[in-house]
Amino acid sequence: MEGAFLRWLEFAAEHAGTIVLNGDLFDFWFEWGAVIPRGHARVLGALRGIVDRGVSVHLFGGNHDWWGGSFLTDEIGVTLHPGAARMELAGRSALVAHGDGLGRGDLGYRVLRGILRSRPARWGFRWIHPDLGTKLARAVSRTDIREPAGGRADGQRLRSEQLERWARDRLLEDEGLDMVLLGHTHLPRMVEVAPGRFYLNSGDWLTHASYLVIETGSAPRLERWNSGLPKEG
Repeated sequence: MEGAFLRWLEFAAEHAGTIVLNGDLFDFWFEWGAVIPRGHARVLGALRGIVDRGVSVHLFGGNHDWWGGSFLTDEIGVTLHPGAARMELAGRSALVAHGDGLGRGDLGYRVLRGILRSRPARWGFRWIHPDLGTKLARAVSRTDIREPAGGRADGQRLRSEQLERWARDRLLEDEGLDMVLLGHTHLPRMVEVAPGRFYLNSGDWLTHASYLVIETGSAPRLERWNSGLPKEG
């Protein structure tokens, strides 16, 4: 999977002026000042190379990797967004967010999210030895893998429906907004809410290898990476 993703990054860098990575690039990420999690050297090196070539890379924090810091911004050179951001993509106004905590429901997660992202929580976690902290965080981040397959699918569909409603509301209440781009649900979606205005969900890489292409003067495209080549659909 990593090799395919690296090939996609190279392909994207050759064809795009801006790359947006919408959260959960890493299963876990935290910076302890002089220490960063191991296991991501090839991806980080590829991103640094892409930035050096003049391609703008925007990384949005997901529920797995929102604890980004100065290593990603200063040494890798990406633009880091801890939350939602309004930006222009191919001449269109876009609202981009990972999607966790948006929409109705999931009150328990919203409360937990607020606690984990607080300054005291970040300060306290920094004092845990990196080996122990990484082990604990990865154990928590993988708990959904142990759920029954049907439960995961039902949960994904429910989250997908909730986020689509949230995105529709944003588009309908703001006529100056052309697109809402989300992730989180792992389910690719492209919905034209109004003429020329879209809700887009890039899906995920592990299951669908899906991504979005946004170009000036044409409708967005949802594509899949297939054996090193783009495949529309």
